[in-house]
Amino acid sequence: MSGFVSVNYWLGAAFRCRPALQGTSRGSSVRFKSPVTEIRVPVRSPLNFALFAVALCLGTVPVAPLAQGLAGPYLAGRQAVIASDYRAAAEYYTRALARDPSNPILLDNALLSHMSLGQFEKAVPIARKMESDELDSQIAHMAVTASLIAEGDYDAVLARMKPEFGTGPLVDGLVAAWAQIGSGNMSGALEAFDEVAEQRGLAGFAAYHKALALASVGDFEGAEEIYASDQAGAIQMTRRGAMARFEVLSQLDRNEDAVAMLDDTFGGGLDPALRDMRERLVAGEMLPFTHVRSARDGMAEVFYSVAGALQAEAEPNYTLVYTRVAEYLRPDHVDALLLSANLLEQLERHELATAAYRRVPADHPAFHAAELGRAEALRRSDRPDAAVEVLEQLARTHGDIPTVHSSLGDLMRQEKDFAAAVAAYDRALEKSDEEDNNRWFIFYARGISHERLDQWEQAEADFRAALELNPGQPLVLNYLGYSMVEKQIKLDEALAMIEEAVAARPDSGFIVDSLGWVLYRLGRYPEAVGHMEHAAELLPTDPVVNDHLGDVYWAVGRKLEAEFQWRRALSFVDEDSAEEAKPDRIRRKLEVGLDRVLEEEGEPPLLLVNGN
Repeated sequence: MSGFVSVNYWLGAAFRCRPALQGTSRGSSVRFKSPVTEIRVPVRSPLNFALFAVALCLGTVPVAPLAQGLAGPYLAGRQAVIASDYRAAAEYYTRALARDPSNPILLDNALLSHMSLGQFEKAVPIARKMESDELDSQIAHMAVTASLIAEGDYDAVLARMKPEFGTGPLVDGLVAAWAQIGSGNMSGALEAFDEVAEQRGLAGFAAYHKALALASVGDFEGAEEIYASDQAGAIQMTRRGAMARFEVLSQLDRNEDAVAMLDDTFGGGLDPALRDMRERLVAGEMLPFTHVRSARDGMAEVFYSVAGALQAEAEPNYTLVYTRVAEYLRPDHVDALLLSANLLEQLERHELATAAYRRVPADHPAFHAAELGRAEALRRSDRPDAAVEVLEQLARTHGDIPTVHSSLGDLMRQEKDFAAAVAAYDRALEKSDEEDNNRWFIFYARGISHERLDQWEQAEADFRAALELNPGQPLVLNYLGYSMVEKQIKLDEALAMIEEAVAARPDSGFIVDSLGWVLYRLGRYPEAVGHMEHAAELLPTDPVVNDHLGDVYWAVGRKLEAEFQWRRALSFVDEDSAEEAKPDRIRRKLEVGLDRVLEEEGEPPLLLVNGN
């Protein structure tokens, strides 16, 4: 059997065991591709690759690296990468590399960990080592290219624009164009942007960056010509893309056009950065073009643009690598910082997200957004007191921003301090404009807080105010309708509200549960059964829904099924749901039945619920 056949035989065996990876043989090497990265491993002999393939199939590493003292750090690092615990992964893989500095798997994972942490001073040497070992890793090429950009060696960047050092056609093409600008070749840069635009699906990115490039050298007429033609497509409609165009228009002495476009794009309730921009435009100030000031800034924008496009499609750990490169190339790229923090939150690395948010300067217009994000990251890491402290301090320094107060209200409501929540929502409503699209939610949230404080009159007024601002809003209809059902008031109106909510959100288990429950409360037990069963299908582990289904079954005489559902409900009760699920009441129903419980509570018997 030839060496080539042997390699492919073992390659097929390995990837039948590990379908999450993909591999192809190429000459004397094999390329592996995972959801995060790619790496090409030289094959010295079929026997060596056979050992590698068996280890890959087992989810370990090649046999040699499992020598004494290496298995522990490798396995710990591998588990840390799976959990996106990049600090631990970097530490363990660094230990493992000390024993086997040329192992491709260890190098690749160590590189990924350091780049995910933004530690390029540690990542770049690893990437250079991988290239010197002829390991064709996408993120290694990205790291080395980024280091050359940071050094200002644009000729070296251009020399690397070859398939064997590639990151991808979009990134490579745009980086090459910006490198031409860095080398002083503007005409070559424009040609390079146009070449990228000829590739399928990349025209919008190319036009957007071409406009930024023209604006960065003072050709605002050329930049606006691209913007006005809509060549940049959807990317110029992003918040950052729109703000770049407003600066271009201001440089062309077209502040009025910029204001009109800003109002049309963002409407009312502007965040501080947009509000500051609008005020300066209205005052007649000529805004400087700040979005890209150099070739290096342009390349940072490339990686940020790609990250923004990947955000909705790729895994957050993959997208994070691109935002980290953007941060590395332009440390003051606050939008990249905020996106990194958001991705880290998605990965549940709340401590790293908190650190990213803290890097936003206090005098930056986006500081309040960073602090809001930091407070949420602290809350999700089980540090609610620290989150409250952040928001209370922000309320003192940025008290004119309604979102600051409403976020504090949301946090206090989650912590069940409903009186403090109402006070915060009061301030949010005082600070918000009548045209603010979020006012309905503030009324809704304050209504919930009033309802939990047994202040029904105020709660109902808030819910109805929310519906005036946002008619037909299913969340409000459901909460108001369900509350009236629980209070045994206005049941016909409650039924109509919940039916409207179900029509809008037919797949919401909580809303379908409300419909079944109001029918039960109205004594229309047979009609309630189907809706409650559907709610239990949508929310099979919710204790309240299962409890409700048990009550409905009991009401129609299906008592064994009712007891089964009550036992299921008890099995799902936890600390968070205990208050609403009322496990003691469920146990009492299992002991004596629903009829006796209703009697003990002074409620009318089931047959008399509808006055029958």
